[in-house]
Amino acid sequence: MRKIEHIGIAVKDLEKSNQLFEKLFGNPPYKEEEVASEGVKTSFFLNGPNKIELLEATHSESPIAKFIEKKGEGIHHIAFDVEDIVSETERLKNEGFVVLNEIPKKGADNKLVVFLHPKSTNGVLIELCQEIQ
Repeated sequence: MRKIEHIGIAVKDLEKSNQLFEKLFGNPPYKEEEVASEGVKTSFFLNGPNKIELLEATHSESPIAKFIEKKGEGIHHIAFDVEDIVSETERLKNEGFVVLNEIPKKGADNKLVVFLHPKSTNGVLIELCQEIQ
């Protein structure tokens, strides 16, 4: 893993949260998009070299809706940038981590993504991200 790629925050209302984070950072989101396969609308903010992703559920069965129902709004995941998502996923499986999706899938912000189950990472959902070439 090369660096933290972004921190994902689950929110109930993306529009209101965008306004809040725009005030916090002094800049609007640089990107907004929907990831239908995950049931989310997202926006991304830059703060120096750091990225924050806000995630709003698009339906009641999405992982974000279920997370908010259980835990409320807040930090949902930490994403790490990797050079080779396939080999990194295999390495982590061999180290005993539980992988939620063994085949990388298209995520937001032009990334391939794989998630590690929080039960194997001290309660933190970890996302591996590789830029799509």
